[in-house]
Amino acid sequence: QVQLVESGGGLAQPGGSLRLSCAASGFAFGHYAMGWVRQAPGKKHEFVAGIGWQADNTLYADAVRGRFTISRDNANNILYLQMNNLKPEDTAMYHCAKDHLDYRGPQSDPRVYERWGLGTQATVSS
Repeated sequence: QVQLVESGGGLAQPGGSLRLSCAASGFAFGHYAMGWVRQAPGKKHEFVAGIGWQADNTLYADAVRGRFTISRDNANNILYLQMNNLKPEDTAMYHCAKDHLDYRGPQSDPRVYERWGLGTQATVSS
């Protein structure tokens, strides 16, 4: 079955960096757009970044554009999120997610993602 396992979260200082990874299995990873969605305490899920199935197109939320980079390794079924210049407001549980349809470009609506991992916590604090 579909499995998405995130890793790489932790504690970072403001201005610091973290690199999140998501190991995917149980489906044809290279055929699906993927995304990162986050949820801060007391808030609803928020789109962070998306990448199309061919990895040639990406989308970012305004809050992270220019600081975060999404990428994918289709040969090894891994999704990445490089987070630079972190801010306290980036503190959240980060989930990777699989589009419910195949062969699409990046998606920004969290509702189109049908499978989510359990998440990895990123905390930004001095």
